[in-house]
Amino acid sequence: MTTVRDVMSTNVQCVKDTATLREAAEQMRDLDVGALPICGRDDKLAGMITDRDIAVRCVAEGLDPSGTQVASFVSGRPFMVDASDPLEDAVALMAAQQIRRVLVLENKKLVGIISQADIARHAEPDATGQMVSAISQSGYDLAR
Repeated sequence: MTTVRDVMSTNVQCVKDTATLREAAEQMRDLDVGALPICGRDDKLAGMITDRDIAVRCVAEGLDPSGTQVASFVSGRPFMVDASDPLEDAVALMAAQQIRRVLVLENKKLVGIISQADIARHAEPDATGQMVSAISQSGYDLAR
């Protein structure tokens, strides 16, 4: 059985909710990622911020990324799976919620992130196509 741990990316870092969107974008650039988990003052996971959130919900709306805090972009709860969960569970969650990324926990600690691309690299071509179709029903990429 393939588990989430087998395919997840482990190079995951949180951005503080008090950081500016510019700082979040710089952190994404430095890590070469398109999304970051958001951690609150108590270090609990508060959500996710994506490069698309910054471009579409901040810059395109005329907001100043240097003066806008990440906290203003937290909405809903982050979706999570356990590192030992079967990969199929993560795919089912992503399809049901129409999200492209899920945070991975182990013993209630953030240990990784699993993305649509991570799954596609490890799945059979037919399964990858079905997964992409199911997840991509929604055009908006937010962890909700």
